[in-house]
Amino acid sequence: MENVTEERELTQEELAARKDEMKQFYDESLPYLESQAKYEKLLTEIEESRFKRATLQIQWANIMAAQQEQDMAEEEKETAEQLAPTAERKLKKA
Repeated sequence: MENVTEERELTQEELAARKDEMKQFYDESLPYLESQAKYEKLLTEIEESRFKRATLQIQWANIMAAQQEQDMAEEEKETAEQLAPTAERKLKKA
């Protein structure tokens, strides 16, 4: 069995009726599309906020890690200075 669709040209009245049906369909769909657009926009704003927050957390963690490394380097330097002899040792003459 073959599905055969007849293609015929529409009369001006039929064409106008189809256009009216299409316009009515789109007009009835607009509130739903506007709601969906608002929903999608809000989702985008939420995702952007999450991205910004995560980026700031990463930057903060990097700053804190660099500060800890600097603090540790300073502590090691102070420890090394404390362990180093403060005065030069003189050898005894034999």
